[in-house]
Amino acid sequence: QLQASGGGLVQAGDSLRLSCAASGRTFSTDAMGWFRQPPGKEREFVAAITWSGANLYYADSVKGRFTISRDNAKNTVYLQMNSLKPEDTAVYSCAASWKPSTSSNDYKYWGQGTLVTVSS
Repeated sequence: QLQASGGGLVQAGDSLRLSCAASGRTFSTDAMGWFRQPPGKEREFVAAITWSGANLYYADSVKGRFTISRDNAKNTVYLQMNSLKPEDTAVYSCAASWKPSTSSNDYKYWGQGTLVTVSS
């Protein structure tokens, strides 16, 4: 089970940190990803991290503003979001995969999302 949390309503330029907590099984050997679905749009890749945390991957739209990290001892993945923009408004979900990927099809386990709303 994966559960994302930390979303909320913020203003443009603000920061938020999302958390994705795992329970029921360890995800310490899985690659983890964050995806988001803006209102009325398709789900899109945001960021991914290898099981060790050694390799990070970002969508161009968030590169330099978002940081993905993980704490395997806590079975938790984070997404630090800085300099938020109204176009970052979306439901953010975390997922686990055997490999880091930008494709949602490669992720087997999904958590419920958390809504991030950025006002201008």
